[in-house]
Amino acid sequence: MKTWVGESTNPQQIKGKMGAATHNADVFIGLSVPGALTLRDLKRMSRNRIVFAMANPVPEIQPEEALPHVRVMATGRSDYPNQINNVLCFPGFFRGLLDIRARFVNDEMKLAAAHAIASCVTRSELGPEYIIPSVFNKKVAQAVASEVARAAQKTGVARRRPRAESPTWA
Repeated sequence: MKTWVGESTNPQQIKGKMGAATHNADVFIGLSVPGALTLRDLKRMSRNRIVFAMANPVPEIQPEEALPHVRVMATGRSDYPNQINNVLCFPGFFRGLLDIRARFVNDEMKLAAAHAIASCVTRSELGPEYIIPSVFNKKVAQAVASEVARAAQKTGVARRRPRAESPTWA
């Protein structure tokens, strides 16, 4: 999987130090270790930098250090804006699977969940410090369940049609 990610996200085959990889980059998605992204590396990125520093509990770069230099900053931590956490996907994803009795999970269902999560942030709410709904947003689980079930039905992996009273299809 790491090979696929590297090949799919690095078409120029950039190798070496972080500075080379971040030069003129628009987005940094860190899934590594604390301190992996320095302020110098960050400043080598394009003008409207987006940073997802996901190492947890200590991100690749501290938000306080990065915020003056980025357009959007996200971490896996709940004490900063834009917490990216897989709890947004669950339990809605499983509710959708169970309601429709899906035979397996496919990419369309995963994409449906991602779109459902994104749909829970309205245009009026959307901003640099709110690109993803809060883990406390009560609309998320229902939206994910509904869209996952719909995708399962559409792609033929559902073993059951939705019941009219099913919460997934409310």
